[in-house]
Amino acid sequence: MTSPQRLIVKQDEIDFQTPGRRDYYVALEHDTLWGDHLIPLTIFVGPEAEKGKGLVAFGSNHGNEYEGPMAIVGMLREIDLAKVRGRIILVPVLNVAAFRAGTRDSSQDDGVNLNRAFVDGAGIAPSMRGITHRIARFVRETIWPQVHVVLDLHAGGIMKRYMPCTSYHPIADPVQGRQVEEAARWFGTPLVITYQNETPGLLTSEAERLGKITVGCELGWGEAVQAAGVSYGKQGIRAAAVNHGQMEGPVARFAHHAAGTQRCAAMVDRACFTPAPFAGHYESLLECGTEVRAGTPVGLLHDFDRLDLPPLGVRAGVDGIVIAQAWRAPVQQGEHILVVGRIQKFETT
Repeated sequence: MTSPQRLIVKQDEIDFQTPGRRDYYVALEHDTLWGDHLIPLTIFVGPEAEKGKGLVAFGSNHGNEYEGPMAIVGMLREIDLAKVRGRIILVPVLNVAAFRAGTRDSSQDDGVNLNRAFVDGAGIAPSMRGITHRIARFVRETIWPQVHVVLDLHAGGIMKRYMPCTSYHPIADPVQGRQVEEAARWFGTPLVITYQNETPGLLTSEAERLGKITVGCELGWGEAVQAAGVSYGKQGIRAAAVNHGQMEGPVARFAHHAAGTQRCAAMVDRACFTPAPFAGHYESLLECGTEVRAGTPVGLLHDFDRLDLPPLGVRAGVDGIVIAQAWRAPVQQGEHILVVGRIQKFETT
């Protein structure tokens, strides 16, 4: 199959309406180079596309998380335009600056974390005109008006090792909440989590506030590519596209969703998070996914500047399931080195 031609366009030149497939590089001016950052974006538009309705899947919100880009690139090859009914937008690498650097933030450019950049004035205020805030502005102005379903595919990078999971925040609107939980379950991950919504500038938080069916996920860790994580990502995109009228089915339940082994947990209150009281080296004693009681030792924090002292026991703060732990042994003071979620019941069946 011949590779499609990618056109380099400005954001106001993207055609979201005409039926067909279009492959673009969206040019956002580089901060220092005499040139552009090029964001890859593909649009599938079917004959029943409606204004304001569609699905977008983002990979590489953070630049060193790779299951999302791999899953989306796979879907670029698998989606049959003849089966597309509405609008599907696939962005395998959203934060091209961070992806090129291979770092969580845009470390070679403005040093900003894109998943903290969805704040007032992003891309407009003089202090927030760097590439990362301008990517956030691009999403706000160009992508949000086209879609009602948002999938943001993450992994742990070098920060955390996760039990593979999909995620969303507690949502006040019960209809939207059920739609989001159902979309999250269709990825097939072993765990679905709800988490605190106190962190400013998250892409998913803004999409949720706009009423969109929004799912985040953590599909791997270690700056590697986990095969299962890629499969969960592809399944989640396919299922959301079919279940929300953007693509013809069928689509079957998958993995833990199909097997009935999927679990739900909440990491909303402060007791779920264990920060490191000092900089040290973390040793895991239990695997992610282990059910624990409050006070259970899950890891050890070593201080090699005082190596004759016993290590600090890192204990579960609540009854529940180990969702995430520090991936790298060296950890900073204040870093959340253990996250335990309280086990919940699903609202959807």
